[in-house]
Amino acid sequence: MRVTARTVAAASAASVGLTALAAWLFEWSFEKAVYLAPVIVVCVGAAAGVVVLWTRVVWESLRGQRHRGRIVVLAVALLALLVALSLLGLKLPRE
Repeated sequence: MRVTARTVAAASAASVGLTALAAWLFEWSFEKAVYLAPVIVVCVGAAAGVVVLWTRVVWESLRGQRHRGRIVVLAVALLALLVALSLLGLKLPRE
């Protein structure tokens, strides 16, 4: 396997970008985020891997179903309902 300069540059840019994004999101100093950069990159990679895995599982499950369209519409509707209820719950006053 051969590593090209373009691959190294892309990986470096992605790592710096993720580090800067984490520093901004969590309101950390950039220095603190740089210390935690390996953890940040590994966590984002693991999350991306889980998303790819579950997307593949759902895709393979849907391929064997007769009513794919109905299942997808129902799943999207349930997800939209969950998001809507979550947003409504955030606007309620807390005591």
